Amino acid sequence: MTIEEMQERKRELGYSYQQIAELSGLPLGTVQKVLGGITKSPRYDTLKALEGVFGDKKEMMIREAQAAYRTEREYERARQGRYTLDDYYSLPDDYRAELIDGVFYDMAAPTSIHQAFVGQVYRRISDYIDRKQGTCVPMASPLDVQLDCDDRTMVQPDLLVVCDRSKFRKGLVFGAPDLVIEVISRSTRRKDMMLKLSKYEAAGVREYWIVDPDKRKVIVYDFESDINVRLYDFTQEVPVEIFGGKCKIDFQDIYEHVSFLY
Repeated sequence: MTIEEMQERKRELGYSYQQIAELSGLPLGTVQKVLGGITKSPRYDTLKALEGVFGDKKEMMIREAQAAYRTEREYERARQGRYTLDDYYSLPDDYRAELIDGVFYDMAAPTSIHQAFVGQVYRRISDYIDRKQGTCVPMASPLDVQLDCDDRTMVQPDLLVVCDRSKFRKGLVFGAPDLVIEVISRSTRRKDMMLKLSKYEAAGVREYWIVDPDKRKVIVYDFESDINVRLYDFTQEVPVEIFGGKCKIDFQDIYEHVSFLY
């Protein structure tokens, strides 16, 4: 197909240079120069890309669909970082995601091992609070936490403890919990160990645990202590620092309870 034939097809179809660029995958400037007659000897692959736009109807439909998909993906990338709670509340009820600094992060369905660890740790902390007749409230996911008290972040920690009951508002936690525990998996390791770590510390969480069932390790970040990072294995009892270390979680006992799931 000659350049003159392409120019004629452009007029017949009513395509703009921008549309042709999107359909062909070529830069807008290249399309303008070739079809405008400025570039006298276009490259072979450039001509083939343009011929694909002005080819048969079936091929054109496929390319239009591809271009639309590219546009949708580009739009999604552009939107990331600008999502708000309005977008969060517009998600389908059966779709779980966290919103962190305007970016959505998908939450995969938890495994049986993950749920077992969350349940066992929750039970032990809850039992301790009940025995001491404490006022702190333990909660397990799913529960929305409006961590930064703004409209750009909403997280769902696996387990949390809130000692200021005024932070419970309209079915969610408004502000930083006192204790947050995340049971990590391969898909959440990077987010929990880097992104959420910095978010929790900046928001004012007093203590953050990362439980790794695969490596049988617990990393404790005590943000109120001079020695704020401690590493435990499952043979050691892990003290809850917000309770002065008087509540201790026996992960070896928990592991023995859930080991049949491995």
